[in-house]
Amino acid sequence: MASTNTVRKPSVKNLTIKVCVGTGGLAAGGQEVMNAFSRKLRALGIKADIAKKCVKKTGCRGCCSKDVLVDVRMNGNSATYQHISRNKVERIIQEHIIDGNIVKEWLVGPEYHAFHDRKIKILLKQCGEIDPEDIGDYTSSGGYKGLKKALSGNPSSVVNVIKKSGLRGRGGAGFPTGLKWEICSNEESGQKYIICNADEGDPGAFMDRSVIEGNPHSVIEGMIIGGYAIGAGRGYIYIRAEYPVAISRLRIALKQARKKGFLGKNIYKSGFDFDIRIKEGAGAFVCGEETALMASIEGQRGMPRSKPPFPAQKGLWGKPTIINNVETLSTIPHIISNGAKWFSSIGTKNNSGTKIFSITGKINNTGLIEVPMGISLREVVYDIGGGCPQNRELKAVQTGGPSGGCIPASLIDMPLDYDSLSSVGSMMGSGGMVVMDDTTCMVDMAKFFLEFTQNESCGKCLPCRVGNKRLYERLKKITEGRGKKGDIEFLLSLADDIKITSLCGLGQTAPNPVLSTIKYFRNEYEAHIFEGRCPAGVCEALRQYIVKAEVCKMCGKCFKECPAEAIAWEKKQPAVIDKGKCIKCGRCFEVCPFSAIK
Repeated sequence: MASTNTVRKPSVKNLTIKVCVGTGGLAAGGQEVMNAFSRKLRALGIKADIAKKCVKKTGCRGCCSKDVLVDVRMNGNSATYQHISRNKVERIIQEHIIDGNIVKEWLVGPEYHAFHDRKIKILLKQCGEIDPEDIGDYTSSGGYKGLKKALSGNPSSVVNVIKKSGLRGRGGAGFPTGLKWEICSNEESGQKYIICNADEGDPGAFMDRSVIEGNPHSVIEGMIIGGYAIGAGRGYIYIRAEYPVAISRLRIALKQARKKGFLGKNIYKSGFDFDIRIKEGAGAFVCGEETALMASIEGQRGMPRSKPPFPAQKGLWGKPTIINNVETLSTIPHIISNGAKWFSSIGTKNNSGTKIFSITGKINNTGLIEVPMGISLREVVYDIGGGCPQNRELKAVQTGGPSGGCIPASLIDMPLDYDSLSSVGSMMGSGGMVVMDDTTCMVDMAKFFLEFTQNESCGKCLPCRVGNKRLYERLKKITEGRGKKGDIEFLLSLADDIKITSLCGLGQTAPNPVLSTIKYFRNEYEAHIFEGRCPAGVCEALRQYIVKAEVCKMCGKCFKECPAEAIAWEKKQPAVIDKGKCIKCGRCFEVCPFSAIK
């Protein structure tokens, strides 16, 4: 390969290199890749400012398992590379940019295109295209046109468009956004507020973070439109402090929006004044609940209060307040720009538009997807997610975060919408999706989520504070082999009581993993309690190791490696494990070269 000091200088007039620097991209070395491209292009004699223009950052592309993702666009053609590190940059510059030969072995494969081709991108379309720290990129792609259109009419017309669109809140149970705005707009008050709930605390969820990191101006524009619609002069973005990249880009975007006149006094010479502040949360899961979130902004301990009155009537500092999450607010500019009919034509009758899901767990293609409402669970898991690794059997999919339910594989063809998920004991929530294969113990999974929610309880109400702790304790006993007759009935009864009597959404939904796993996987609970075994082999206290005599080659390796001398073996005889002596360390299972131990 020729040295970059001796190669001919390439033309950069039509060259654009886009590097993913969302949190996933940064963790994989995205910033180092960007620096390497800029540095090596300058070494070719290209001026620094030109190199900076042609090497651009983008937010999350969605297919996080392929980071660092890099697009090279020149001469009207585009190539997307995967798993790029800084030591691969020089070859891409030499072979692709200078010689015009794509480095084929580093290109994304069919699974990358399958991950994207079945999606309808509205919110995520710009996240992988524009520079999140350049307001010019946003405005050149249509940004703030929705705001201008909204301000050219009256607030009630904006509310009516959102009502007609059928947009439902993307952060919870799916309450109609337009109706919520209408209630607040009808309240008489000299001061109103609009809040963006970016306190995304679900394990495995990163939808809101990725939208903010990749396109912060969409959130800001949606908040300004919402503020105009309800008559609010102030907005707050409540975001957890654990999102430093998102917070940094928000601050840059707010500064740029003020400089351009999109925030502040007399926006678009309409007479409307509006500004936004950032409030960093301390990471309490309960502050995702709207009344606890408002208490935190007010400087109080993040604890929920009884409703009614609802925030739209009496919210922040006692004033009418609208709270929507990142995804909901980012959708608003698109609806205003394209019309209610356009948005309602996507999805299904009562579930308009698209929904962003983060798919994680036992699935080949992890990442972020945006799909039309009503798409089947099968399409998400297999057509987009690529199924379970090693062709293992799908067992369940949990939707809605730690408070959602576990949907069995038998319901794989169900549509993903608010009503369908609720009917099977789950929920949409913010869009977290965890895929489980046949190596997952459903009792252990329910225990995992209960451990999280009972730790995150604020402790204000007894049902949540004590009830969820008792659920967790009973699940722990079952997974440790100490379950007894009546435990399942106890779990069902207590879970129902918690759902009915808890003060806020955290307590009311926390038992969902227990109820759904008992409903669809009761046989696993019974196996733990009555047979003393974990069918998935996950619960260590119930794990048993057995030698399959018909497979055993009588090599004696397990006998030699067993630290507890629990294996009996003689030459030309299959090994036998003494369950009384076995300490369940798994060493025999690990060393057997013939997979004779299960």
